[in-house]
Amino acid sequence: LPSPCRVTMCVGKCSRIVGPCLLALGTLSMAANILLLFPGGTWRYLAEGNISKDVKVMPGIWGGGIAVLVAATHITAVGWRSVFLTFCSLCCPQAFISAVLSKLALLGAATCFVLSGVGLTNGPFCFYNTTRHGTSWGYPFRDTGGQEPDARAENYLLDRRAWGICLEPAGVVVWNVVLFSLLLLISAAEMVLASLQILNGCLGCLCGFCEGK
Repeated sequence: LPSPCRVTMCVGKCSRIVGPCLLALGTLSMAANILLLFPGGTWRYLAEGNISKDVKVMPGIWGGGIAVLVAATHITAVGWRSVFLTFCSLCCPQAFISAVLSKLALLGAATCFVLSGVGLTNGPFCFYNTTRHGTSWGYPFRDTGGQEPDARAENYLLDRRAWGICLEPAGVVVWNVVLFSLLLLISAAEMVLASLQILNGCLGCLCGFCEGK
């Protein structure tokens, strides 16, 4: 095989690995975000609107999910199509599209990462005992602007004893922390794989220009 075609085979092999991995991660991202919409495993709080604004944005669905799955589907198809391609120039257009879609996946994953971090920092929306107004719905672990930061908001991730302040939904703090942390890990992995595929796609484009040399 000519040298450019060897490169094409390597590009295709990488795509056949990255594509399915992104498909799995994108699916997990959507599943984690869907679970966040049902704190405590019940639909009642979603129907009543008593869920966090950070959850309502659904970064794991459109950012770490749909944007990544669109790219992953094309990447996987290109990877397996390269098995049957003989000429490197046939790979070039598909590699270029793969690189562009990978940039979209990288942007979606990065957005999911940032918004998940914000959701983890703000904490859950729950029914809790306030110091001024008795029990009410709100964000017990979020700092309020213009006021002295609440000690709970500064260390709630480290102090599990403070988690009991949320009365409803049951176990919402654990639910929020685990799933947002999972979204952070998933989106970080997606960013790494998408960046790798961008380089892989660029290499595939260069392969087309090398044909005949």
